[in-house]
Amino acid sequence: MEIIQLDIQGMTCAACVSHVEKAIKKVDGVDLATVNLATEQATVSFDPAVAQVATIIESVIHAGYSACITTELDAKKKSEKKDDELRRLKRRVIIAVILCAPLLGAMLAGVLKISSLMFLHNPVLQLILATPVQFWIGWRFYKGAWSNIKSLSPGMDLLVALGTSSAYIFSIFNGFIASRVGVASTGLYFEASAVIITLVLLGKYLEAKAKGKTSEAIKKLMGLQPQSASVERNGELIVVPISDVLVGDIIHIRPGERIPVDGIIISGNTAVDESMVTGESIPVEKESGDKLISGTINSYGTLKFRAEHVGKDSVLSRIISIVEEAQGSKAPIQKIADKVAAIFVPAVLGIALLTFLVWWLVVGSLPSAIIAAVAVLVIACPCSLGLATPTAIMVGTGIGAQRGILIKNGEVLQLSGKLNAVVLDKTGTLTQGRPQLQRVVPLTEDKSKEQVDYLFQLAASIEYNSEHPLAKAVVQAAKAKGYEFIEVDSFYAVAGKGVEAIIANTKYYVGTEKFLRESGIATAEAMTEKSALEEEGNTVVILSDAQKPLALLVIADKIKATSVSAIATLKALGLDIYMITGDNERTARAIAGSVGITNVLAGVLPEGKSSEVQKLQRQGKIVAMVGDGINDAPALATADVGIAMGEGSDIALESADVTLMRGDLNEIAAAIQLSRKTMSKIKQNLFWAFFYNAIGIPVAALGFLNPMIAGAAMAFSSVSVVSNSLSLRQFKFQPLGCNEDNSDAINCKSISKEKIMEFTLTVEGMSCQHCKNHVEKAALGVAGVLNAEVDLDRKELTLALADDNGNIEEVKKVVTEAGYPVS
Repeated sequence: MEIIQLDIQGMTCAACVSHVEKAIKKVDGVDLATVNLATEQATVSFDPAVAQVATIIESVIHAGYSACITTELDAKKKSEKKDDELRRLKRRVIIAVILCAPLLGAMLAGVLKISSLMFLHNPVLQLILATPVQFWIGWRFYKGAWSNIKSLSPGMDLLVALGTSSAYIFSIFNGFIASRVGVASTGLYFEASAVIITLVLLGKYLEAKAKGKTSEAIKKLMGLQPQSASVERNGELIVVPISDVLVGDIIHIRPGERIPVDGIIISGNTAVDESMVTGESIPVEKESGDKLISGTINSYGTLKFRAEHVGKDSVLSRIISIVEEAQGSKAPIQKIADKVAAIFVPAVLGIALLTFLVWWLVVGSLPSAIIAAVAVLVIACPCSLGLATPTAIMVGTGIGAQRGILIKNGEVLQLSGKLNAVVLDKTGTLTQGRPQLQRVVPLTEDKSKEQVDYLFQLAASIEYNSEHPLAKAVVQAAKAKGYEFIEVDSFYAVAGKGVEAIIANTKYYVGTEKFLRESGIATAEAMTEKSALEEEGNTVVILSDAQKPLALLVIADKIKATSVSAIATLKALGLDIYMITGDNERTARAIAGSVGITNVLAGVLPEGKSSEVQKLQRQGKIVAMVGDGINDAPALATADVGIAMGEGSDIALESADVTLMRGDLNEIAAAIQLSRKTMSKIKQNLFWAFFYNAIGIPVAALGFLNPMIAGAAMAFSSVSVVSNSLSLRQFKFQPLGCNEDNSDAINCKSISKEKIMEFTLTVEGMSCQHCKNHVEKAALGVAGVLNAEVDLDRKELTLALADDNGNIEEVKKVVTEAGYPVS
């Protein structure tokens, strides 16, 4: 199947959306068609061997609308085009108001009996004033109505055209014909037709202006892309358009400039402001070998980097693509409005006709019949039904993108609000994902330093060929010690269990206890010491030869500073939290307990993670899986909602429904809160749309509503729905769950001011903004630190802590380890 996006012009209400979708779906080879009123776009999935793009576009045109393929150039110019349309609409509204003013004056003169203004009741004068409003200002409604009639798909334009035309023609009859044919005139209604068109048009203007605000997130993201880059070409530094940058180009960046494309730093040090992409407010330290993201800002250093991803392959372009896809999608709840919209306008036409006949034939009043029928036609508002869901989704996904939360579509957004279970992968999700070797514990009789060094060297040489994070921790530690690696004759890895290798005709194993037992090695003697180490939360790997264990490799992966508060918030949201890991039960429970998790799925191999998710689903739970690694991809795809941490692999990101651009677990809670808030707005919008029409139409049919008031109500019903969606922009993440047992939870706003303590430390060695950022980042990584600010002039670090449970000593330690002595 091929997927295309079409820009659709001419849609005014939910009925139009229904007609366009039906027209496209009738084309042979079309699998799926989703039309969004708020973005005025259609997403079509079709078989290119059966259906042609031209045929799909033709089906839209035949339905009475225009369509063209959405291109990148169109997207960039769309904002300017919409601004021009908005200005034209504003001018027409102003002209219509000026022409309507005397007509309203005539109505007020009659009600208040102001004799000096009675000349405004002149039929000729009113005809002159009302006609431009009816047929020039209101031409768009006639044009739309004619398209509705030709395609046999009635919409809002037909309702407005019929209603206002009825009042206009009836006024001509009363003003110029009635007296000549001996019929008593019942008054002029030019002001009703003109004012209704003016109010509806004003509503359209306000609606278009508000809809523009719903797509501000996309505009901001597009605005992040620089238009040019300084590139090395033939030994010279030249400025080229961003579209001419190629993979492998060497690009120069000065302080304060935006990064034009994704790349890898080859020289220079700096701090990069990634807040506009990841939502992370603190600049991220960067040095040679680190990745750069397009659209982010270089703070102070001069850099040279190699372009890795350009054009549509860049992170920024992928983010924009994900947000556009989400904003153009539909949530399942929209189906309710779609079903109603399909029959809404024909039903209103039938009610208006019935109202007219009852008032005329039963009550015996033709003027009342016309007025009541007109009121029914103009108060009905299918627009609010069509805008209720997409506008809220546009704002919600846009707000998420600004925080670094990328939600793939409306279905995911709706489902995220219903989650009741979250499965967290341990490594890289709960923990920092950078395990470090703590020590090597010899199990041989010889426990000398020389023996420990040899065993360390031996284990590192075996693990050198492995890609496992624990293996890399051992190798990295060996490199730091300056060890030379022993040549390995053969190497074989068993996924999730360990590795075996042959060195100098001797077979060695590095892996789990289970792996060694399966290999026929007795491990009983090593278990007591191993268990004690695991109860401290360490991961312990065994080095063994073919006869017996030789050493324990003690590895630890630090818990992320935000994990404790994030777990507390997720629990407060009513979610069951599970930690899944390949670690053994003892180590897994020690780590889970340190962050407040009691449900532990331990000893799970990579291929078993998806099975564990399915078990929870069979229990009736709606499950989110959170991970960051390649081995998490099947589980991410199996879960009801797959959430990938942005620091993880591309495969995990592609498998996920929600992508978090930074590795902060609080963003999971923020995504769920945002989803629930968005769904709440959608339900409010749909309630208002249904309630408004359910009450307004009967009231109008009973003759209790002036057509002008009905027109105003119809115009502002859509505006109210869009405005309610826009109120989502005030969304703020609310950390929850702070209590006496969780007093050091980071960012918890419910911590009482009495518990917050301030400390000032003197820090040596700081000389520039780079030092300031480094020290603040190190301090903020300590649990319980609410704020950290450096005064470079005074060489001071001021801390705000939830309380002092030894956290101040930890701050001193991490800042000193970062290279800045604390006194």
